[in-house]
Amino acid sequence: MTLHKAFIALGSNIGNRLENLQDAVDRLSLNEHTSVLEVSAVYMTEPVGETGQERFFNGVVLIETSLPPEELRLYCKTIERELGRPGAYRRWSPRVIDLDIILYDDWCIRSEMLSIPHHEMHNRKFVLVPLLDIANPLHPFLGQTAVQLLDNCSDRSVLIKLKKKLTIKRI
Repeated sequence: MTLHKAFIALGSNIGNRLENLQDAVDRLSLNEHTSVLEVSAVYMTEPVGETGQERFFNGVVLIETSLPPEELRLYCKTIERELGRPGAYRRWSPRVIDLDIILYDDWCIRSEMLSIPHHEMHNRKFVLVPLLDIANPLHPFLGQTAVQLLDNCSDRSVLIKLKKKLTIKRI
């Protein structure tokens, strides 16, 4: 069985945002094919696109998984549904939970179902800053590290690092 490393971005701006992020991390840990290795700090961020909504709590987790990328995406969507996110939603709308695979090893995938690396990660400080809490991976398509992506990022939003932490459930 081949194990892969993947970074998953987490976001929530409905209900108990910290609890929603923790529930998502716990559910990633519960999958027999996935282990959560590290979690970033949690950051409060301004919403993107549709600004008239609650601020988001964002973070990133590093996992090790034997799931192929498509199955990992489906598992992330299952977690979203289980935590109360509807299957159909408006882009940039408020959400209980959002899970996006931002990197999967050094793979580049572009399909109708999946975009790895995440097609917007280099434009989003709310992804890059928590990612750098864990690692400074190379973006396999752009050929830049996360530090370089952040240095060149046009996003001028301000992130507020929270004192509250996510934990990794060990099974």
